[in-house]
Amino acid sequence: MTSTLTDTIRATVERYVALVATGTAQELADLYTADAVVEDPVGTEPKVGHAAIRDFYEVLQAAQRETKLLTARIAGKQAAFHFELTTTFGEQKVVLAPIDVMEFDDDGRVTSMKAYWGQDDLKLT
Repeated sequence: MTSTLTDTIRATVERYVALVATGTAQELADLYTADAVVEDPVGTEPKVGHAAIRDFYEVLQAAQRETKLLTARIAGKQAAFHFELTTTFGEQKVVLAPIDVMEFDDDGRVTSMKAYWGQDDLKLT
């Protein structure tokens, strides 16, 4: 049985959330097309292409991370999903639950990602 594009997109979203917790910057960048655009958070300078996207995710590698997918909705070649990211730097924990919107190509690779969150959404514990 072949997977539908919706199934492929759902798997990519689930893999993305898992990799934010346990993956490398390169593994995250590999989910994107070569010319993909990331705007995280919305309103910041877009990161374009694998090198810029990989550099963006490298900051996560220094932290202990946990993630949890809260909900995901897929329509056509787009997905909106809400997940929770807890990062630990030394004794400080930061919890963020952004809403990400991704667009995909026909192969289920990410062509764009926008993350909706602001400074007020960061919770220190």
